[in-house]
Amino acid sequence: MTSEQTAAVAPAHWEADVILRDGKTAHIRPIRPEDAALLVEFYGRVSDRSKYYRFFSPMPHLSDRDVRRFTQVDHDQRVAFVLTLQGQMIAVGRYDVVKPGEAEVAFLVEDQHQGRGIAQILLEHLAQAARERGVERFVAEVLPDNQRMIQTFRDAGYRVVSAYEEGVLQLEFPIEPTDTAIGIMQGREHVAEAASIHRFFNPRSVAVIGASRRQDTIGQALVRNLVTGDFTGRVYAVNPSARAVSGLPTYTSVTDIQDEVDVAIVAVPAESVEDVVLDCAAKGVHGLVVISSGFAETGEEGRQRQRRLVGLSRSYGVRLIGPNALGIINTDPEVSLNASLAGILPPKGRAGFFCQSGALGSAILEKVNNRGLGLSTFVSAGNRADVSGNDLLQYWEEDESTEVVMMYLESIGNPRKFSRIARRVSLRKPIIAVRSGRTTQGVPMGHAVRKIAAPPQAVDAMFRQAGVIQVDTLEDMFDVAQLAAHQPLPRGRRVAIVGNSDALGLLAADAAAAAGLVVNKQVALSTEPTAEDFEDALDDAIDDPDIDSVVVVYIPPLNVAGEQIANVLAAVGEQSDKPLVSTFLGAEGIPELLRVPDVAGATAGRGSVPSYPAVEAAVRALARVVEYAVWLRTPDGRAPEVESIDPAAAQAVIGPVLAAHPDGTDLDRDDLTTLLAAYGIELWPAVPVTTLKQAQKVGRELGWDVVLKATAEHLRERPDQAHVVRGIDSPSGMRDAWEDLTAVIDDPEAASFVVQRNAPPGVPIAIRSLEDPLFGPVVSFGISGPIIELLADVAYRIPPIYQHDAASMVREVRSSPMLFGYRGGEVVDVEEVERLIQRVSQLQNDLPQIRSLELGLVLAGAHGSSVLTASARVEPVSDPRSDWFVRRMPSAGGDTIPG
Repeated sequence: MTSEQTAAVAPAHWEADVILRDGKTAHIRPIRPEDAALLVEFYGRVSDRSKYYRFFSPMPHLSDRDVRRFTQVDHDQRVAFVLTLQGQMIAVGRYDVVKPGEAEVAFLVEDQHQGRGIAQILLEHLAQAARERGVERFVAEVLPDNQRMIQTFRDAGYRVVSAYEEGVLQLEFPIEPTDTAIGIMQGREHVAEAASIHRFFNPRSVAVIGASRRQDTIGQALVRNLVTGDFTGRVYAVNPSARAVSGLPTYTSVTDIQDEVDVAIVAVPAESVEDVVLDCAAKGVHGLVVISSGFAETGEEGRQRQRRLVGLSRSYGVRLIGPNALGIINTDPEVSLNASLAGILPPKGRAGFFCQSGALGSAILEKVNNRGLGLSTFVSAGNRADVSGNDLLQYWEEDESTEVVMMYLESIGNPRKFSRIARRVSLRKPIIAVRSGRTTQGVPMGHAVRKIAAPPQAVDAMFRQAGVIQVDTLEDMFDVAQLAAHQPLPRGRRVAIVGNSDALGLLAADAAAAAGLVVNKQVALSTEPTAEDFEDALDDAIDDPDIDSVVVVYIPPLNVAGEQIANVLAAVGEQSDKPLVSTFLGAEGIPELLRVPDVAGATAGRGSVPSYPAVEAAVRALARVVEYAVWLRTPDGRAPEVESIDPAAAQAVIGPVLAAHPDGTDLDRDDLTTLLAAYGIELWPAVPVTTLKQAQKVGRELGWDVVLKATAEHLRERPDQAHVVRGIDSPSGMRDAWEDLTAVIDDPEAASFVVQRNAPPGVPIAIRSLEDPLFGPVVSFGISGPIIELLADVAYRIPPIYQHDAASMVREVRSSPMLFGYRGGEVVDVEEVERLIQRVSQLQNDLPQIRSLELGLVLAGAHGSSVLTASARVEPVSDPRSDWFVRRMPSAGGDTIPG
């Protein structure tokens, strides 16, 4: 081993916390020379059978030479990762390059930890490291009866080729991250993260650490809420200075409890929490809910304390909710868990709720009770230092008790992963979200996220793209949730309005038109309708094939309770396959009169008709659900075409440029032309000129019919177009153009003149992309020009962008009529515009080294598009995207993106 190899340093992003198949955590990192003792201890715990499978011969001990060889690697041709838990090495995996582009890979997992998905995680991380080092293929030699390891390779999603020679099975497979391989990885991620949350919501026993006898204390409230909430498991109170709390005997430490403890609720001073973690780890506790405050929300000292807390918890395989959390709730009668500071267990319902603020969580639970909405589960994650909204989405996707997901998001640590998971969950269950800080991009103290470069509209686009129903306020969230939880989804935008108030009916019609709904029927009943009148009108509206949903308005006459009308609404709502919303007696939520009994025990059954105090709120909620239903029924369409895409050619451009400019640089026109051509985008030639003679020479070489234009930043895209002369077809014409431009431009030498062929006429458009430090790739589209940009008339999407996404981008900008024959103009080739958007999206998605790319002037015409100007900047990738090709949790130090 050379001194250079010994001193090699692995990339920082190769180190990560990971979640195993059973929901426990572990730490993966490159091996280090100082791991020699750990490796020897680990090898001593491995069975002889596992050693034989690894080395094909009895090898009871590692020699000093073996230890040096295994622990001293160059992190390039020889790479090794170890998995650690509680300070011990429990697995090691490595690859060694055997020839250019090919490496041999092998694993060894401690016997008691086999079956937890560790080999798959090692393979994922080794494959990603290998890809970064230019390795394209793995090979492995496996004994035929080592079925578990053979299955690991086959289950990875790669195309495995096998051969049998001298009693050994030889496997080889390309490690390109195919859709199949990525899908399998994400499926395992889903199983692991869902399992880690399942243990929180379904504990057999809960210990309250910091339980107190004193009234009005957090520790006393936690014990009381667990006991009075009829938790079906066992509750243990931990308090070293009391004999009993709320009638329960106390324990000095959680380790003194003889039985198993699944979840610990921690309510001790912040400086004592780390000691509690060590006790819980020794006890084998699965998860911690840290109610204690005094962490990142208090400043730098608290942030350091929070980093230590998360790092310590994960090093012992323990997941953590909080700190500074309100707690967790599961209303399932078979669990009945109120491990929170909320005094009242909310009624059982169909909605799962995630929020971050503890104070806001209390208000949310009170609102749930007042509306009769009901919850399945509830989490207030506080500083969400570990468990995040993404983890809860993974759990709720499979949870049969949860049909609707509500999320109040004060920050999004990993929006790329959120987008991916939310898009999948939204196909099965509606997600309704409120996002604070949409305008300011601010986040609460205690939430560590990277700075975002993309505008707020990009975040909104990400939510729409993922099918998330984004609303502005908590009131809007509950309005939508009570409809989504209790009524069927509408088939379209066509609405009938049935009511006994002409004034409110008119308000409903105005609100529907403003929200993009189509009022196909209005039924005006008398001010004192009978129940039969209402029933006939509702039946007629529901049976109408041109109606997708019904808005009901009922204002009772004086001294009329409306019970008979309520019975009709409840009966019709229960049987209707079309959604009903109402303004009934000005009530809010699911009034008792409009509830349908639920055999599942929820507060209001499927078919219960939600009521809104204002008809505008009812219509607004319906419009949100209609948009979700339309998204649900709209196919993605084609993915970007890959036949004419050559990522290797693009990488061949970027590699040498970054080698010459390690801090990044703007691409010159030749490199930019080659880069775009690799993705099927033709950049029209533009030849720089500094003198009239040069301009005339270039015009002659291009065959005339050319353009002379100034391309300097301060002149580009001027509204008066005074920097461009078109249709130049002779030396004298070029002379006139040169004199005209230099006469109106203050500093001709700084104008950056170019000569270019004259493009066919078209509508000027701009397509841009950037690599955001938080989002990863972001793509935008708009009509080109300074006025349009001042008005921020731009559409955004997050790659990958499918056909439907590209089509939506083109049509959602307010200036889009210019592309479709506005005022007699020519209709442009919109499919070609959509193709360009998808090509730019694919390029940005494939190449994170592209810091920004701009097709600043594209003329979209009736028979194609001409890309006239473009620019791009490349920078080295210092850290992988938040949603890379490996499973990883947020760094305990808060330096990488929370999951």
